[in-house]
Amino acid sequence: MTSPLPFQSVDEPIPTPAQAAHNPGKGVPRLRVPVRDQVEFNWSSLEERLDPDSQARAVWDLVCRLDLSAWLDEIKAIHGHGGRDATDPRVLVALWVFATLRGVGSARQLERLCGEHIAYQWLCGGVSVNYHTLADFRSQGGAKWDALLTQIVAALLDEGLVTMDRVAQDGMRVRADAGKSSFRTGGRLEELLKEAENQVETLKRLAETDADELSNRQCAARARAAEERRARIAAAVDQCEDLRQQKQERDKGRKEKSSEARASTTDPEARNLKFSDGGCRPGFNVQFATDTATGIVVGVDVTNAGSDSEEMPPMRAQLEERYDQKPKEMLVDGGFASLDAIDAVESDGCKVYAPVKDADKQQKAGKDPYARKPKDTDHTAGWRKRMGEEASKAIYKLRAQTAEWVNAMCRNRGLWRMPVRGLEKCRIVARLYAITHNLVHQGNLRAAAAGAKG
Repeated sequence: MTSPLPFQSVDEPIPTPAQAAHNPGKGVPRLRVPVRDQVEFNWSSLEERLDPDSQARAVWDLVCRLDLSAWLDEIKAIHGHGGRDATDPRVLVALWVFATLRGVGSARQLERLCGEHIAYQWLCGGVSVNYHTLADFRSQGGAKWDALLTQIVAALLDEGLVTMDRVAQDGMRVRADAGKSSFRTGGRLEELLKEAENQVETLKRLAETDADELSNRQCAARARAAEERRARIAAAVDQCEDLRQQKQERDKGRKEKSSEARASTTDPEARNLKFSDGGCRPGFNVQFATDTATGIVVGVDVTNAGSDSEEMPPMRAQLEERYDQKPKEMLVDGGFASLDAIDAVESDGCKVYAPVKDADKQQKAGKDPYARKPKDTDHTAGWRKRMGEEASKAIYKLRAQTAEWVNAMCRNRGLWRMPVRGLEKCRIVARLYAITHNLVHQGNLRAAAAGAKG
């Protein structure tokens, strides 16, 4: 006899099909129930299990076209000699590019995905990775990631797909991996530094006198953590002193003095910045320079400056150093349009397109905002006059549809908070976003070029 369902009375008779047809509410439902102890055999490869249209395949194909000799040259394990085999850098680059596309920035999360998600498993191809390997590969390859960005853009320049004649620069605030409460004044930082130094010494004595109480591994871990904390606080002390001197310079001649300088014990190079929503949080200023004709990111930088007013000349210099050519025009918003920055860029043969400050107010007051001002040099006067022309205003509109589009793509891919600490590591993360964007977008450029020829 069929065993009753949990919601069916034992004494209630099972209706016949004819009875159930006349009274559907009394019928017993037939269910497909899970059977979890059934042994199954699955004979399939990673290649067969991954969707043929998976984005992971495209990422792998793109990465395999790159020159990764900078990583390969560092590998000491070679054929005919001893040593453990090194992990293929193509695997690690592809994992980080694919993870960036999916908004994954944590090395620990990426390690979990490599064990659970078929796309990441396919990229690994049976090569085991852990979060230490992944994190070290990203954070210790600063110059190599920088060279990889240059390599991708230089290839597009050589093919004529990118000209870099007109470049749009924009900045966005990204939250630092530090809390507001980690910011301390100079006096408090000095106290914390003494405490951290005492802790390091105490742990050293403990390891020598009570060697049996803790294992060597535990002692080493505690000592390493204490030394890292001491180093961060020492760096915060130095940063706080630099900030104090900068504030003194700014306060000269002012009636209202700036607040006391503070630095973070978690990320000493982070600063309290004003974000687009009006709030102030620990963060970094991420700068992208984008070719307006193609949307390819050609320059990347990360600073802790609260303003963009001094960011344009360094970016122009970076582009010249990277590609041995200068952009002919740079499009920036009003935050970049300081007279000194405009004068520096214009004097180097690059036209600046940026809005004139308070142009509408000046016009309502009966003044010509595009006429030469007393503090103008010939270069800034030329910029001011240029921005009064309708053709220049039309060119300036290209800034938003390129620079802000790149920023939006990075936001969609998770660039809201830095997964690392320190300016140099944050620059690597920003370059990785630029590399990922360019690798994906260059395919569209080449397809469009091929279609135009055909």
